[in-house]
Amino acid sequence: MPAQTVPNALPAAACVLALDTSTERLALGVHGAAGSFTVIADGGAAASATLLPQLHALLERARLTLADVDAIAFGRGPGAFTGLRTACAVAQGLGLGLGRPLLPIDSLLIVAEDARAQRAPEAAVFEAGVAMDARMDEVYAGRYRWQEGRWQPLQAPALMSLAALAEAWAGESAQVLAGSALAAFGPRLHLPAGCPRVEREHDRAGALLRLALAGVRAGEGVDAAAALPLYLRDKVALTTDEREAVRAAAVSA
Repeated sequence: MPAQTVPNALPAAACVLALDTSTERLALGVHGAAGSFTVIADGGAAASATLLPQLHALLERARLTLADVDAIAFGRGPGAFTGLRTACAVAQGLGLGLGRPLLPIDSLLIVAEDARAQRAPEAAVFEAGVAMDARMDEVYAGRYRWQEGRWQPLQAPALMSLAALAEAWAGESAQVLAGSALAAFGPRLHLPAGCPRVEREHDRAGALLRLALAGVRAGEGVDAAAALPLYLRDKVALTTDEREAVRAAAVSA
């Protein structure tokens, strides 16, 4: 995947924009000279219609414009197909129009980062297993370790049945188990006993923005044309709303 340089040292007035619509909640964040600003709103089917208005309102709160943006991060998945297409389409439209790099963010890692902030924000080492409800008795699952100030994947995101997840995680340890699957499947989800559980996210937008800022400071980024969502289920063809999101993003940029 072609790389595009992102400044390692952010100037004081640098702007990083982050968006995620991979779940039923729309999460947005922006960091600029005036600080960090976030918003969480209804997502799901409404995301394609509300994402751009919410994005412009957030930039206005931060006293920024699209022209100020230096890099754009988006939740690449796994997650709801329409949500992933919406976020990627808008991020690509803005990135191509503005000539800015994109940072695809692992959507399960957002959950892990939120769990870390809730349970052990000062910990030098922290491990999280994330299981998100994928419907149809399946989960999106991944495992992550926070060490030396950065996240490392222990198990890449995968689509699993409940039985396959129980087998894969048998004997594995984690400081927390997190994600929507914990509440969705309850006792049917056989996970390692004794691990504290974080069933509710506290600040998805804040976690997303922290990951985006860490990525920019590490010099990560890809050309907008090369950024892709992470699909773990097959689907083809854009919906009417998704096509409109692509068009609207290009017009805004």
